[in-house]
Amino acid sequence: MHHTILAAPMWFAALLATTVSFLAVAQAQDKGRLDPKPLPPLANPNDPALAARELFARKLRPAALLPQPVGFYAKGCMAGGLALPIDGPTWQVMRLSRNRNWALPDTVRLIQILADKAHAQAGWPGILVGDMSQPRGGPMLTGHASHQVGLDADIWLTPMPDRRLSRNEREEMSAVMMVRKDRLDIEPSAWTPSHWKVIRAAALEPAVDRIFVNAAIKKALCREARGDRGWLQKVRPMYGHDYHFHIRLRCPPGVDGCVSQPEPPSGEGCSASDFAYWFSDAVLHPKPPTKPPPPRHQLTLAELPGECRAVLNAPDKKPD
Repeated sequence: MHHTILAAPMWFAALLATTVSFLAVAQAQDKGRLDPKPLPPLANPNDPALAARELFARKLRPAALLPQPVGFYAKGCMAGGLALPIDGPTWQVMRLSRNRNWALPDTVRLIQILADKAHAQAGWPGILVGDMSQPRGGPMLTGHASHQVGLDADIWLTPMPDRRLSRNEREEMSAVMMVRKDRLDIEPSAWTPSHWKVIRAAALEPAVDRIFVNAAIKKALCREARGDRGWLQKVRPMYGHDYHFHIRLRCPPGVDGCVSQPEPPSGEGCSASDFAYWFSDAVLHPKPPTKPPPPRHQLTLAELPGECRAVLNAPDKKPD
């Protein structure tokens, strides 16, 4: 598949979109459905004004193409996706009705490695895995504006129970709130000394570019981390993320069509100035808007990289 490098203005717009969009992430406590209904056929799937999310949400299998991230985390798609098995020795996938346990093979392998490390280094039975990507990536009908290229994954901050969860539990069980009611620190009844070890294990993976957490969680990590603290640079405060942390991989080497973010700022990000914005009154207690905000713009297929049309129209990859 031939890829071209995206122009800088598109990259900047996508970076802005993914930052703002974290206000509307699919929360780990949002329940799934035990009896999900298939989406109805589209009356005019070739309508150029149709939101691309309507097209990608109707693809239940990955594209029969070589694995490839296309575009930016919040403006792209994924070829050759692979499903993380819903059960493993040290992981279980949650919210199965969303069909979002797909990613690039490298991302799937990293989740499996992290699950083993959470067990060995933090003493967790394993991890609970939230949203990754749709079978062909792309924009989603609900929740995230990122998670589009197979390089993002959400990990619950609730350790996996030492038993196999039922289907009902996977759809309705809530993740545990890790942030105190005043939003200034972690909830001490929920946070444990093992939590920072799990996040550290993820951050130490060379392929990981960033980890997003609530600012109160980053504050706790800064306070509790021991030994080499260089990994804290990758852990960035972001809206939401009270119940889970978000792993983002960097673009694989040599893939021209994948657009990474700039390197995170240097340093641990643990100074008072690093937290000033996140703990400001405007962020902690935002005033309601005087008038309803306009609906968020929904990307069309034409606004995604051109290769996404080929990904969308490719035949289904056969099950292994």
